[in-house]
Amino acid sequence: MKKKLMLAMSGGVDSSAALVLLKEDYNVIGGTLQLFEKESTQDIDDAKAVAEKFGVQHHVFEMKELFKAHVTDDFVNTYLSGGTPNPCIQCNKYIKFGALLDEAVKLGCEYFATGHYARVEYDERCGRYLLKKALCDGEINPKDQSYVLYNLTQEQLKRIVLPLGSMNKQQVRSLAESAGLVNSKKSDSQDICFVPDGDYAGFIKRCTGCNPEAGSFIDDSGSVLGQHKGLIHYTIGQRKGLGLSFGKPMFVIGKNAENNTVVLGESEKLMKSSLTARDVNFIAFDELTTPLPCKAKTRYSQVEQPCVITPLSDGRVQVDFNEPQRAITAGQSVVFYEDDIVLGGGIIE
Repeated sequence: MKKKLMLAMSGGVDSSAALVLLKEDYNVIGGTLQLFEKESTQDIDDAKAVAEKFGVQHHVFEMKELFKAHVTDDFVNTYLSGGTPNPCIQCNKYIKFGALLDEAVKLGCEYFATGHYARVEYDERCGRYLLKKALCDGEINPKDQSYVLYNLTQEQLKRIVLPLGSMNKQQVRSLAESAGLVNSKKSDSQDICFVPDGDYAGFIKRCTGCNPEAGSFIDDSGSVLGQHKGLIHYTIGQRKGLGLSFGKPMFVIGKNAENNTVVLGESEKLMKSSLTARDVNFIAFDELTTPLPCKAKTRYSQVEQPCVITPLSDGRVQVDFNEPQRAITAGQSVVFYEDDIVLGGGIIE
């Protein structure tokens, strides 16, 4: 008898292609999330159409309040406090692999699948489930999404199936097209789902009902260089849109919410060799007890770099890179790797 599995269906081509792969081996039901007000129903309709094509039961789960509490509120508050959030990581932690996985268990599902490009494997030597990078033709897949999954626990990993872990995007689209899926040519989402126009500042203004307070651009010695239009308009490493001319390239190298200042400097000022991370989760082992050489990256698109991670007494982790890294940004996540294995990660302070 086939094991029961819930597939998280976003309406995109990846999760729909995952259904084609899973339906032969599992009794699949589809689960689609409804997350925010004024959300287009197109994705839900597409997911439902794919489910109906294969005779798969489909559920829509309304989680607007939970999404607001854990994702959009965190997004707004992190920007207001001077950081730059990663809402996809929060959504995976609390919504997709949290609340939706819980719903799958309530419906009697033993397994839970998504269309993420990553792999889950059980390692008998250490007796743990491991999260690994996606492969394609034996090489690391450029679309690997393991970075946004570092919060997964052993209890979650033992239920998770990631059928696209050894496929590339072209193969996925070809599979979807050959299966006659309505969304086989649907473009990938490039923006944060709840800010489709990319106007983060406008979204924050609408959420808070107030305009950000203007303040001073300063250099790293504290000298005032001009006026900024509010902290939420800037992120570390930003060069364009400053509204000032210096005769040389200048970048945002820091933000201070306490005195409402944005610090500007030349490119070399963006380089830092260390950081601390909070809310750390480890996958490959229970906890970090001694300094550990590994590799890490501080942004999704970055190539991981050699470093040493050291436990701190309060549960945080210090990360010391072998070479200085550019634009390390509070609110983003640092993720630790050993070869293709995700050791864990945390939020940069």
